[in-house]
Amino acid sequence: MASAVRRVGFGLLGVLNLVWGGWAYLAPRHFFDTFPGFGHHWTGGYPPYNEHLVKDVGATFAMMAALLLVAAVLDDRRVSAVVVLGVGLFSLLHLGFHATHQGLLGSGDYAASLVALIAGVVLPVALLATYRRR
Repeated sequence: MASAVRRVGFGLLGVLNLVWGGWAYLAPRHFFDTFPGFGHHWTGGYPPYNEHLVKDVGATFAMMAALLLVAAVLDDRRVSAVVVLGVGLFSLLHLGFHATHQGLLGSGDYAASLVALIAGVVLPVALLATYRRR
């Protein structure tokens, strides 16, 4: 059961990062103006737009997608630990910036973005914790 939870969890996180990464890399202006979608504009709350930086973020999300999907397929504790270390470090640093910079976001969008960023730190660690020690 734990293996299925890990595979699905790492897989879903991988697909989510792949979607975000592809979107940011292939359509950086659209990503900047409309992420996360549904009428919200979190990335646009931190102007000015910079195509290079948005494409770099897209490349970073794509790299994390590849790592998370490898963790999902292999379901190996050591591989997953390395993946969670890398993804977790990025996610923690990303959260740290946003926790101290509200940008132009309203309080509701700011709170929602922080919840999403906290989930990005906690979920991979929680999946890693499902492995039993040998």
